[in-house]
Amino acid sequence: MERKIGLLFLAIFLTFGICLCGCTEKPADTSGAVATPETSEISASDDKPTYIVGIDGEYPPYSFINKNGEAEGFDVESVKWVADKMGFNVKIQAMAWDGIIPALQAGKIDMVYSGMTITDERKEVVDFSNPYWIVNQSVATHDDTGLTMDDFNAGKGKVGAQRGTTGAFWVEENLVNGSIISPDMLITYDNFPLVATDLQNKRIDFAIYDRPPMLDAIEGKPLSIIGEIDTGEEYGVAIRKTDPELLETINEGIALLMASPEWDELKQKYEME
Repeated sequence: MERKIGLLFLAIFLTFGICLCGCTEKPADTSGAVATPETSEISASDDKPTYIVGIDGEYPPYSFINKNGEAEGFDVESVKWVADKMGFNVKIQAMAWDGIIPALQAGKIDMVYSGMTITDERKEVVDFSNPYWIVNQSVATHDDTGLTMDDFNAGKGKVGAQRGTTGAFWVEENLVNGSIISPDMLITYDNFPLVATDLQNKRIDFAIYDRPPMLDAIEGKPLSIIGEIDTGEEYGVAIRKTDPELLETINEGIALLMASPEWDELKQKYEME
C-alpha cells in the first residue's frame, strides 16, 4: 500500500513538472508568417517590396564581386540608388551570364541590371528599360603577335568570347556565318577573365568584349586593344514581359538618376568616360 502511495505521489510530481516546463516556451506565432533568411533581413516596419537583381559577377566596371564577397560596380550602385528613390529593396544575385535570361523568365530573379545589350532577339522574350549607356565592341590580342584588326577581320586566328555576349554573337554573325572563320575557331567561355587568361597564354589569337570591361580585364597583362567595332550597343535593364509596372518604375528611376549629380559622380568613380 505504501509503495502504491509512493508511486502515486511520484506520478503527480512528474506531471506537475512537465506542466511547468511547458509554461517556459515562447507563445506560438498566430500571424501565419513564416520566418526565412530573406525576410529576416528586412525590419518588421519595412513594407517595401524586395526585387532580386541578377548580375554578371565578373563584369567590371558594371558589376563584380569584390574580395569580401560583396557586389560592386556602376550598375550595382545605380540600381541601389534607383531602389532608394523609388521605394523598394534589392537583393543582388550574381549568376552565369548565359543562363541569366532563363532565370529571369523562371522567376528566380526580377530583373537583369548588368550591362545587358538591348537586341531584337532578347526583346522577343523580355522587355527592356530605356537605354542608359552605349558601348562598342573592342578586339584585343597579345602584344607579341603583331596581329592587327585587318588580320581579325580576315579570320587569321582563333577568337575568344564570353558565352552569351554580343561579342560572341557578332563573331558568329559576321565571321562564322560569313565563312571567314570555321565554327571551331570561335572559342566561348563561361566568363571573360578566362578569355583573357587564354589570350595571355596564346591559346587564342584574339578576344572580343565590350570596351570598358575589356580594359579592366587586360590591365597589367601583355595584352592590348587593337581596334573597335562600331556596334553602338545600347544597355538596358531586362524585365519580364509580365511586369509592366516594374518596368515603368525602373524607367522613372533611371531617368531621375541620369538627371542627378550622382550620375556624373558614378561615371567618374568607375572611369566610364
